[in-house]
Amino acid sequence: MAHATVDAPSSPGPGRTGTGGNPWLVLLAVSLGVIMVMLDGTVVGIANPVIQKDLGASLADLQWVTSGYLLALAVFLITAGKLGDLFGHKRVFLIGVAGFALTSVGIGFSAELAEIVPGVTPVGALIGLRVLQGLFGALLQPAALALLRGAFPGEKLNQAMGAWGAIIGLSSAAGPIVGGVLVEKVSWESVFFINAPVGIIALVMGFLLIKEPRVQTLARIDWAGVVLLSGAMFALVWSIIKAPEWGWGDSTTIGFLAAFAVLIGLFIFWQSRAKQPLVPLSLFKNASISIGVVLMTMVTFAMFGAMFFLGFFFQGVHGLSPLDAGLRMLPMSAGMIVASPLAGILLGRLGPKITMTAGLLITAVSMFLMSQLSIDATFVETSIPFVLLAFGLSPVFVGATEIIVGNAPIELSGVAGGVQQSAMQVGGALGTAILGAVMAAEISTKLPGYLGPAAQAIPPDQMTLLEKAAAFGGLPEGTPEQLVQLVGPAVNNAFMDGMHLAFLVSTAVALLTAGLALFVKSGRKTEGQPVHLG
Repeated sequence: MAHATVDAPSSPGPGRTGTGGNPWLVLLAVSLGVIMVMLDGTVVGIANPVIQKDLGASLADLQWVTSGYLLALAVFLITAGKLGDLFGHKRVFLIGVAGFALTSVGIGFSAELAEIVPGVTPVGALIGLRVLQGLFGALLQPAALALLRGAFPGEKLNQAMGAWGAIIGLSSAAGPIVGGVLVEKVSWESVFFINAPVGIIALVMGFLLIKEPRVQTLARIDWAGVVLLSGAMFALVWSIIKAPEWGWGDSTTIGFLAAFAVLIGLFIFWQSRAKQPLVPLSLFKNASISIGVVLMTMVTFAMFGAMFFLGFFFQGVHGLSPLDAGLRMLPMSAGMIVASPLAGILLGRLGPKITMTAGLLITAVSMFLMSQLSIDATFVETSIPFVLLAFGLSPVFVGATEIIVGNAPIELSGVAGGVQQSAMQVGGALGTAILGAVMAAEISTKLPGYLGPAAQAIPPDQMTLLEKAAAFGGLPEGTPEQLVQLVGPAVNNAFMDGMHLAFLVSTAVALLTAGLALFVKSGRKTEGQPVHLG
C-alpha cells in the first residue's frame, strides 16, 4: 500500500506563530471560547438540583443532561478535529463558538419550546438541546487545541498549556459563584443565557486575533472511517450510559459492547488500508500519545464520576443554597489558577513521568479524604481535599494534553485534539455511569439498615422511591415534616455511604493510573519531520 507523505513545517520563531500572529493573543482568543464551555460545565452542576425540582426531572433525566452532552462530544470529537485539519481550525472554531452560544440560549427557553413543539416535554427539550450543544462543543475544543499547537513552538507548549489551564481554572472558579448567584437570585435558565455574551466576545476576538491561512493536507474526508468510528463511539458510550438501567450483565448491554468491539475492529482494519485515513494509526506509534490517552480517560473517570454527586451532597444533605454550594467548591477551581501554570513549569523541568505520577498520588490522597467527609463537614474540611485535588489534577490534565497534542504532527493536530477530548468524554461518561451504579447499589444495600424495623413495613415500591430520593441526597420538597423526621436521617446516611464508596473507587483508580504514568516518556516533537498519512 502506498503512503502519502508531506513535510511538516518547522517551528515558528519565539513570540510568533507559524501563521504570522502573536501566540499569546491566539491563546487569549481560543481561551475565551473554551471559557464558555467551562462556565457551562460548572454552572450545570450547581443548577441540577433546581432543574430537578423545577422540571420534575428524575435522576436518570439529570444524568442525561450530562451524558447526552458527553455522548454527542464523544461521537463527533475526532471527526470534528479532522474537519479542522481539512478546512482550517479558525473556521471550525468560530462555527463551534457560535453554535454553542445559540444552543445555550435555546436551553434557557426549553420550557417555552416544549409548549410550541407537540409531544416534547421541557426535560426532553433540555436534553435534546444539550446533545446539540455537545456537537458544537466538539467542533470548538479540538480546534482550540490545534490552534495552540500551531501557535507555539514545541519548547513553549508546556507553558502555553499551563497558562491555558490557569485561564480555564479561573473560569471554573467563577462558574460556581456566577452560577450560584444566577440560580439563587434569577433562575436556572439564566446560567445558560450567560454563554451568549461570552460567545459574542469569543467570536469577535477569534475573528480578529487568530491569523490562520487555510492549509489542506488531505484531499477528502474518509467517510467510511467517520461512519465506523462514530458508530463505535456511540455503541460504547450508549452502553455505558444505559448499563446502570439495563444491568451490566444484560444481553442488551453486552450486545452494544460487542457492537463496539466489532465496529472498532473494522475501523482499525479500514484505517490501515485507507489512502487518506481519518486517524492515521502511525499517530499511536508514539508510546506517550497512547499512554496519554489512557491517562486522560482514567483521571476523568475518577474526577467526573465522583464530582457528579457533590452538588447533591452540598444542597441535599447539607441543605446549602446554590450560591453557598458554589462557594464550597471554589477552593478547587481557584486552586487550578495557581496549579496549572505551576504544572507547566514542572513538566518542562522535571518531565511528565515524575510530575504526572506525583499529581496522581496527590489526587488519590484528595479522593480518599473526600471518602472520609462527615455529614456535617465544615468549609475547612471540604476545602483541604478540594485544594489538593486542584494540585493533583492540573499536572495530569496539562501533561496528558501536551504529550498527546504536542507529540502529534502539526498537520494532525486537530485529530490529536479530538483524540484527547474523546478520552476525556469517554472517561467522564464511564465515571458517571459506573460510579453512579456503585453508589445506587450501596444505597440500596444500606438504606434498609438505617431505617431499622420500619423498613419491614415499607412496601417495595415506596422503598424504591426512598432509594431514588437518597441518590439526590434528600427527600423532595413538599414531603410531610413527620415523614422527614422519620426517614430523613436514614436517607442522608445512605447517600453518604454511597458517596464515600464512589470516592474510594476513585482513589483506587487514581493509584492505578499513577503506576501507569511511570511509563510515560516525553517523546520527540515532530516539527520538521515527515508526516505519514497512510
